[in-house]
Amino acid sequence: MRGTPRKSMCFCALSQTNVYGLFFFAENTVTGVTYLTMLQNWLLPQMSEDSKDFIFKQDGAPPHWHQDVRCFLNESLPQRWIGRVRKEDLALQFWPPRSPVLTTCDFFLWGFIKEAVYVPYLPTTLDDLKNRITTVVNSVAQDLLRVWNEFSYRLDVTRVARGGHIEHL
Repeated sequence: MRGTPRKSMCFCALSQTNVYGLFFFAENTVTGVTYLTMLQNWLLPQMSEDSKDFIFKQDGAPPHWHQDVRCFLNESLPQRWIGRVRKEDLALQFWPPRSPVLTTCDFFLWGFIKEAVYVPYLPTTLDDLKNRITTVVNSVAQDLLRVWNEFSYRLDVTRVARGGHIEHL
């Protein structure tokens, strides 16, 4: 996409049985307000339709830390969400800022997508890039969701390392 300053921000989530995605944000920057709107209108309705028994995990990105997002999660998923919190939040677990990359999206999905999207011939337009990303996400087969087994292993390694660096994974 040489010569074009445009970019696209997208969201995708994984469960043990589903890939929830892709959601392309209309804006070039994701704010707490746009992230909240996506959660309310797109992601949580899908997840709730699939199961009433889930825990939602997000990292400490600024939009995730937005007060309105945390208020929404406190009301919609009390004791069923993990993320950066304040004392008054009703999260299941606190997720410390700058914590090790343990989530399946971080250690699997984004690398899987980049490996398939950024191959010659590189995307030349924003629409071409979005189409390639969508194709790759739609190709994530059920057997690839076994990465959840890796998550337990990463938690164990993090415990042994006492939260230290685990870059060798």
